[in-house]
Amino acid sequence: MSDAKLQGVLSALSPVARQLNALPSNQPGRDANCVKLNTNENPFPLPMMVMQSALAALERHYLYPEDDNLSLRDAAANAYGLSQDQVIAGNGSSELLGLIYRAFLDPGDSVAMISPGFSFNRKLAMLQGARLLEIEWGESYSLPIEQLLLGPARDAKFILLANPNNPTGTFVPVDEIDRFVAQSDQLIVVDEAYVDFAPDDALRLVDRHSNLLILRTFSKGFAAAGIRVGFGFGHPELIERLRNLQNVFNMNVIGHAVGISILSHRADYHENHKYIKHERHRTTTALSQLGFSVIPSHTNFLLARVPPAQDGKWWQASLARQNVLVAVFPDSGLENYIRVSIGTRTQMDAFLSAARDIISGSMKTQS
Repeated sequence: MSDAKLQGVLSALSPVARQLNALPSNQPGRDANCVKLNTNENPFPLPMMVMQSALAALERHYLYPEDDNLSLRDAAANAYGLSQDQVIAGNGSSELLGLIYRAFLDPGDSVAMISPGFSFNRKLAMLQGARLLEIEWGESYSLPIEQLLLGPARDAKFILLANPNNPTGTFVPVDEIDRFVAQSDQLIVVDEAYVDFAPDDALRLVDRHSNLLILRTFSKGFAAAGIRVGFGFGHPELIERLRNLQNVFNMNVIGHAVGISILSHRADYHENHKYIKHERHRTTTALSQLGFSVIPSHTNFLLARVPPAQDGKWWQASLARQNVLVAVFPDSGLENYIRVSIGTRTQMDAFLSAARDIISGSMKTQS
């Protein structure tokens, strides 16, 4: 296709699509030996019974997956004490989040997110031509109920709350969420992606509030990030409307099989969660001794303020040179923070060793 023809094709893009920068086609591959602590994956293999279900599903590779995810939704309903019509299953909870944006937003509408929060919401709002209102957390990361009910967010089509929150790792007591949802007439979407590492969850509120939608994923607590299994729980009529928007065969046979198996073997993950919480505590203590200030976390990651003199990007680059990957964020107020996923003990020791080397080298340079 000639450049002139290409420009003609690109000019036919919608205004929203034209706003998005083209993605690079030659991104470098990741070093297989790197210590990957930047995307909050669970570092452990699937339990053997779950792995066997995935392998068995491969034998059905020539068949289309079950339409409307009926068996998976039924398994989730039984596992969580709900009815099947209160459950939607998705290709990760990110697919379900996208469905919510498509279902509720027209160009010019607004949606509210408690910020800092999941940055993907900015792109989802842009794709709908909507405005994302970012409402700051309250003191000590409490829920800013008055601002949400009486401020600019009162005109938003829905309000997003991640609990525990990403990237801070903080947790809002469920009773506080209960009071907020009861006072609001809007749809409240509670993203519980990290709830398996937290002290409580809000699933019991689904039968109490018709304006509540809870999202879950098996990516974090259940080590299935690459398989993409997520759920939404809410009022049957709301769930039905979202299901109507889903792509046909939106999940594959392996996702179905693994999701059903995980729901049957959730107890097999108790040691996994216990291990990650222990490493979270051990890493928090070690980082504090190195001069970092760590926000208490209820997730499988830590948000840590770096020692004085350097910022988060400097630390990210310095760790990357030692083959350790961590995340940083452009949000105002987070410039001096890094987010570190909790991996195996070996991975966390490698991260801490690299951090010690960086601090030691920095001190020598300063002297």
